[in-house]
Amino acid sequence: MSLKVLIAPDKFKGTLTAALAARAIARGWRAGRPRDAVELLPVTDGGDGFGGVMSSLLGARARIITTVDAAHRRCRSIWWWEQKTKTAIIESANVIGLAQLPPGKFHPFELDTFGLGAVIRAAAAAGARRCWIGIGGSATNDGGFGVARALGWRFLDRAGKAIERWTDLKGLADVRPPLRAGWFEELIVAVDVQNPLLGPRGCTRIYGPQKGLKPRDFPAAEKCLRSLAEVVEMGNATDKPGDGAAGGLGFGLRSFAGARLEPGFELLAHRAKLERRLRWADLVVTGEGAIDASTLMGKGVGQIAARCWKLEIPCLGLAGTLAAGRERKRKYFARLYGLTDLTSAALAKKRAAFWLERLAGQAALEWPAGKPPRRATG
Repeated sequence: MSLKVLIAPDKFKGTLTAALAARAIARGWRAGRPRDAVELLPVTDGGDGFGGVMSSLLGARARIITTVDAAHRRCRSIWWWEQKTKTAIIESANVIGLAQLPPGKFHPFELDTFGLGAVIRAAAAAGARRCWIGIGGSATNDGGFGVARALGWRFLDRAGKAIERWTDLKGLADVRPPLRAGWFEELIVAVDVQNPLLGPRGCTRIYGPQKGLKPRDFPAAEKCLRSLAEVVEMGNATDKPGDGAAGGLGFGLRSFAGARLEPGFELLAHRAKLERRLRWADLVVTGEGAIDASTLMGKGVGQIAARCWKLEIPCLGLAGTLAAGRERKRKYFARLYGLTDLTSAALAKKRAAFWLERLAGQAALEWPAGKPPRRATG
């Protein structure tokens, strides 16, 4: 019997974009079950790949801009423009992303979000009324200080001297707004986490180590961010969910650009009419680089699986690697497959599309029997 299959993966980080992963899975599935009707929906939760996925849904076209990366090195970046609705789409990871920097060369104390400001200004100059910014995957931990400076905000110490490095914010005394009050009629920032700016679950302690912060750096970094928040919010330092996204960039864009923070996956779900697509499907195949404990904590793949479970639609999960404790995920996934069930991790990364296609083909042949995949060599 033929099935209607929705293929909806996120990126396989470092190897495949969500779109490339979807195509590889589709090739494998069609090889195993050629009579099935297959629909592709690449997924994003606001991190790396946000721009490509959302621009495809909106029919937006790419534009190139010259700016600087998180280390203030000159770079060319991409953003997307949809003329009819006057909507700009920006992916901050293309500008200030960790993947844009040589591994281990720069410390987060040397990095900031300044380069993102040029992209925001370009979108405004093009006449954008709406702007969507996906902010996951950043290399920074500056609370949006850099982008605020790029948009014309001034930060002064007690002597009235301008502060130009976020690590000097511990001496912040005053913040002066730019002449321009707003940039867009609507600015939506897609966040992929709900962490606050400060505290044990704040950006510094939870995500700082991924960017190069050491535990000994935490007090200094948090002191600067707390000072920023207290001066901006007149002593209250109110934390909101998502403020800690992208090293506090969520807080910065909310405070200095009038942004509204939204879960990136919800933005995708609304634009893609996800509920309708899911109700069409007899089976959903999703996936990402690693299906682990964080998958079910708000990430796109976990959200897909949870919605499938609610609608009683079987959902298969394909991953580069599967963390221990697969049984805990069986509530949401009818079956889990990992590339490392077929080959080594090194070969899986080297030829990710090949192995993902092969894995999807096996999953197709075995559905609904649920037999385990056979390990291959080569």
